[in-house]
Amino acid sequence: MITGRFAPSPSGYLHPGNLLCALLAWLSCRSRGGRFLVRIEDLDPNRCPRRLSLQALQDLRWLGLTWDEEPLWQSDRTEVYRGALDRLSGAARVYPCFCTRAELHASFAPNLGDVNPVYSGKCRCLTPEEIRERSRLRRPSLRLQVPDETIAFSDALQGGYAANLAETCGDFILRRSDGIFAYQLAVVCDDAASGVTEVVRGRDILPSTPMQIHLCRLLGFPQPAYAHIPLLTDSQGRRLSKRDGDISLSALSRRFTRDEIVGMLGFAAGLLPEVRPASPEALLPLFSWEKIPKDEVRLPFDLAG
Repeated sequence: MITGRFAPSPSGYLHPGNLLCALLAWLSCRSRGGRFLVRIEDLDPNRCPRRLSLQALQDLRWLGLTWDEEPLWQSDRTEVYRGALDRLSGAARVYPCFCTRAELHASFAPNLGDVNPVYSGKCRCLTPEEIRERSRLRRPSLRLQVPDETIAFSDALQGGYAANLAETCGDFILRRSDGIFAYQLAVVCDDAASGVTEVVRGRDILPSTPMQIHLCRLLGFPQPAYAHIPLLTDSQGRRLSKRDGDISLSALSRRFTRDEIVGMLGFAAGLLPEVRPASPEALLPLFSWEKIPKDEVRLPFDLAG
């Protein structure tokens, strides 16, 4: 049986881009009789207060996107991540990194296209004595040494994708210097523990997928299927972002009914030929990844209202 999930990071209120991702993940799963889960990605409690996590769950319920098990909270799973880190460390693939933010910025090597910084490996070859000396002054982050290997996979929406780990990401962080486990490790552990077989999320996460596949292989976890959807914009083509304070579901619900919101998302995603109210259940027989635009999805209204 297919198992899908929606995993918001509640650093702000859910906006229509988050809702589109949740809706498509739910439709992809439910249209094939699958099991749907929700996970709260609250690794950093300072950025993700409990009230926003609870509001996200309330928003999903209001929208009619039901789930089959109690939500998983990453803030409760520190021991799981620590166990995975110990397994990787035992295989001598993990090393301490003492670089400050300023040093990291200065030492980043440009990757192809210079889109994302690639860690230069500055701390990879420190001697035991150097590690002890630096540990007295600063708590290190922990990085995973990656091979010069290309990871390739087929995405349900974006098609074939391949990236060389050494060239596009370099050695990446598993645990930050403040002790918080990194997203890459946590998401792999949680998907495996929950039996997730399909991951639907934003296209901005696509470059992280080869790192996660690599971790799956190292830890012996099954690799899920992936579908990376384009970012949602308003009618003017402006990207929706929590950082920009874009409209929340609470604000939208004062202007539109639930079915009107679902219908607008369904139209933007290419599932409806016109803007009209629709429930999530009504969209189930209409769902197909072939209908979803892979480059841009626009709402049929301007956020300025």
